[in-house]
Amino acid sequence: MRMHSYGFHVLRVGMGITFAWVGVLILQDPAAWTGFIKPWAADLLWTTPERAMIGTGIFDLIVGFFLLIDFWTFWFSILATIHLAIVLLVSGIDAITVRDIGLLTGVLALVMDLWPQKNPPNK
Repeated sequence: MRMHSYGFHVLRVGMGITFAWVGVLILQDPAAWTGFIKPWAADLLWTTPERAMIGTGIFDLIVGFFLLIDFWTFWFSILATIHLAIVLLVSGIDAITVRDIGLLTGVLALVMDLWPQKNPPNK
C-alpha cells in the first residue's frame, strides 16, 4: 500500500466535494445547465440536453463519492479527467474555462500520483 502526502488527500477530498456539489447543482436544475452545451455538441447527443445533464449530474455525484471515500480513486480520477476534457471540448472558451482547466489539472495530478509504477520509491 502506497502512502500519500497530506496534500494528496486535501486535493482528493477537495475534488470529491467539488464533483459531488456540481452533481447536486445539476440535478436541482438540469435545464439551466444545458446552456453550457454548444449547439454542435447538442446535435451529437443521443438524447435531449436535459437528460444528458441529468446523466452528467449522476456521473459527477458518483465520481465525487468515490473520490471522497478514497476507493478506486485511480479509476475515478481517470474518468474525471476524461469527463473534464469533454466538458472543455463541448463548452468552448468562456469565462468559466479557467475553472475547468484548474479542475482538470487537479484530477490529472491525482492520476499521475496514483499511476502504477514497476518499482515504487520507498517512502
